[in-house]
Amino acid sequence: MKTLYVTDLDGTLLNSNDRISQYSIQTINGLVAKGMQFTYATARSLVSASVVAKGLSTTIPVIAYNGAMIIHPDTGEVIASLSFTEEEAGYVSGILREHGGNPLVYAYVDGVERVSYVTGRINDGIRHYLDSRKGDKRFRPLADETCLYRGDIFYFTCIAGREELLPLYEIFVQDERFRTTLQQELYRPEYFLEIMPKKASKAEAIRRLKEIWHCDRVVSFGDAVNDIPMFEVSDECYAVANAVPELKARATGVIASNDEDGVARWLEAHSQIS
Repeated sequence: MKTLYVTDLDGTLLNSNDRISQYSIQTINGLVAKGMQFTYATARSLVSASVVAKGLSTTIPVIAYNGAMIIHPDTGEVIASLSFTEEEAGYVSGILREHGGNPLVYAYVDGVERVSYVTGRINDGIRHYLDSRKGDKRFRPLADETCLYRGDIFYFTCIAGREELLPLYEIFVQDERFRTTLQQELYRPEYFLEIMPKKASKAEAIRRLKEIWHCDRVVSFGDAVNDIPMFEVSDECYAVANAVPELKARATGVIASNDEDGVARWLEAHSQIS
């Protein structure tokens, strides 16, 4: 039986310092060298994920933007992607304008991946997000909203307080055209409202990757509510000790925390290499 092992990054494989320990890197790389099929599924872009996952051996495609993209990490080749239709993007942008939403808009603009935002509307949460990714060439600061929603849009993120975002969440979560999540940022007070095409999820991307890579089963690891769909399509699923209660309730088991190398220690003890 060929098993695909998939882990979330933030809060799961990454420790509290947003790093992968040397123990985890060495352990996982050693298992990959022996034939373990291993990858990660993250809400991050490949650009952002590659920084925090530096040194980690990923020989198969990775899942980015919560499933909106499957990308080969070595070449940047997009294996599969999902975008909003023009009508869907127009509807989302209209609701955001009407309710004063302040989004980061992820799109391919003239064939180049960009993250667009209005400079005069940067709050503390957005500033922290931008500062933590200094030098990111995707960023496209704009003076106003005139060109904010340009391009082939595949992801919207709003960063603010929960009470500010909750009315928007309640609108989009009831719309079957979209996949919407609202969760608190790790180690920060702000919340992230994420709006994606309906089929964009870690679960759908894992199904596709499992098929492409001819795997028979999936074992996954996570910590947050956006990992629930991933757990639902896995044959086994493990929540790290620091995971939210909702995810632990759906897990096959609970393993050591992200600060205790829980994923790597489980893989070292239990992974099956075909």
